[in-house]
Amino acid sequence: VQMVESGGGLVQAGGSLRLSCAASESIVNINNMAWYRQAPGMDRELVATINSRGNTYYADSVKGRFTIARDNAKNTLYLQMNSLKSEDTGTYYCAARGNWGKGTLVTVSS
Repeated sequence: VQMVESGGGLVQAGGSLRLSCAASESIVNINNMAWYRQAPGMDRELVATINSRGNTYYADSVKGRFTIARDNAKNTLYLQMNSLKSEDTGTYYCAARGNWGKGTLVTVSS
């Protein structure tokens, strides 16, 4: 499955963005899907996951601010990001079945 992220951009601290990840095939039978991010000079880190039952996991750093969701009918994974902070800056990647997208850049200005 190929994944293509979109929705990144430049936003002021406190603002919101919604990232999308379009899959090249049906995601109905894909159990775990995830968002990762990588800040400049840092390792890639897990941000959030969602499984086919809708169970979610969030890193402590984004809990209460980010929401992961999936739309199986549209073969799309989402990440709603609210109350953005400068430390949320980075390239965001979606992942499923060991496949990764090329990422979308999020820049939060303080």
